[in-house]
Amino acid sequence: MTQIKSAVVLVTGANGGIGTHLVREALARGAAKVYASARTPREWDDERVVPLQLDVTDPASIQAAVAAAPDVTVLINNAGAGVSTPGILEQSDEEIRNNVETNFLGPLSLSRAFAGQLAARGGNTAIIDIHSALSWYAVMGIYSATKAALWSATNSLRLELQPAGVQVVGVHVGWVDTAMAAATTDPKVDPADLVAQIFDATEAGEFEVLADETSANAKAGLSADLEAVYPQLAAGK
Repeated sequence: MTQIKSAVVLVTGANGGIGTHLVREALARGAAKVYASARTPREWDDERVVPLQLDVTDPASIQAAVAAAPDVTVLINNAGAGVSTPGILEQSDEEIRNNVETNFLGPLSLSRAFAGQLAARGGNTAIIDIHSALSWYAVMGIYSATKAALWSATNSLRLELQPAGVQVVGVHVGWVDTAMAAATTDPKVDPADLVAQIFDATEAGEFEVLADETSANAKAGLSADLEAVYPQLAAGK
């Protein structure tokens, strides 16, 4: 288990809806310092927050962040990119490349870059990866594909870092009530509730967060026949 009290937390995508709540909740739980990272970091109203310029798609930016934040004990890979249309055949080359670099290669590279210093602390350290219910439900094209890839990479990191005492937490959630989900009328998770679940699970020593019914159902469906998960396949027979 990893305590947030007195931790030094780095949040990627800190300017967004979920990212802002991650920063605020870490402070509320007594974090000693929070690196609030973004491509264009903003100012915060708490002296414990350190704005940090970070582009997760840029290897040089990642290395600069590691050098600037050598005291990190909790890394939260929250930054992500979306898509303009669900069909992978309709998504542009630029969208596909951006999703792969932001949703998969970025958090994987950042985790690899910080892994050594986290492992050297010998415990009370964590990596938290924000996946999606769509990791297990391929209806958003390249977005689903990159989230599935990150889920698999998180499992690998968990196994490799466990002997060093680094906790690796994977978070799955459907729609979250942020600006990114403004266009949908489907049920949405309150970002404050999501973040509370994430930190509660981390402090309890858990490895996975299923933040809503959508995520729980998606995971349960992994053992089902494809026609049950994707009824359109059966209809096409």
